Amino acid sequence: MHFQWYPGHMTKAKRAMQEDIKLIDVVIELVDARIPVSSKNPDIDTLAGGKSRILLMNKSDMADPAMLDAWIRYYEKKGYLAMAVNSKKRNELKQVNALIQKACKKKIERDRKRGILNRPVRAMIVGIPNVGKSTFINSFAGKACAKTGNKPGVTKGKQWIRLNKQVELLDTPGILWPKFEDQTVGQHLAFIGSIKDELIQSVELALDLIEFLVDRYPGILGDVYEVEENPDSAAVLEAVANNRGCRKKGDELDYEKVAFLLLDDFRNGRLGRITIERPEEFHAE
Repeated sequence: MHFQWYPGHMTKAKRAMQEDIKLIDVVIELVDARIPVSSKNPDIDTLAGGKSRILLMNKSDMADPAMLDAWIRYYEKKGYLAMAVNSKKRNELKQVNALIQKACKKKIERDRKRGILNRPVRAMIVGIPNVGKSTFINSFAGKACAKTGNKPGVTKGKQWIRLNKQVELLDTPGILWPKFEDQTVGQHLAFIGSIKDELIQSVELALDLIEFLVDRYPGILGDVYEVEENPDSAAVLEAVANNRGCRKKGDELDYEKVAFLLLDDFRNGRLGRITIERPEEFHAE
């Protein structure tokens, strides 16, 4: 399957971000903890320039616990302040405020020496579509100040949000990069729903996901769907369709329906805590 897209509004968002970056002290990037490399926009590294960087691995409740610590170490070695978060749990987000203060410690000290006291730190929050940016902002601010949705691209324009006396947050639309050479990145983004489902071949994607799960997380599909796992992904998908009654009129199996069922179960954590990417696969970078 070939993944490629770059909606026109993404170019506009990227241009706006280049302007907005001058106004802020720290860039907070949200990635999906299940695919911490593929869900990270490489353009942000260029756009952020010399700004302090925080990387939050969101949806940590859906990711493999053993992989979370490994990914935090991976990104800390690259110079980020990194943390795993579940943006739906507000109590976890208190640590984020401390991380922002840590990231901007030098800036706060400079202000103090100049006699500027209690000026809020200005942070920009960035992330590709569907990594949970709006949910994170709403939880962090304690009120529904950013529109949320489970489809990519719900956040359209930028807005400043006063989180507390210490932090002002600039929300931005999710931006994707123009293209990626490695189609595995596209596949992983499609797994978590960051590429609109209308643009993917759902059955082929579901077969790829089955192949991955049978290899890396053997037993999960068998437990959840009560099917026999084997290297034949098509046979496994057929068995899931039979067990879940995914049929068209005339008793024919509905492969589109079962594919979306499987993908939806993965995206919403119903298959358990799964991480698609592992740090050791990226050590060469």
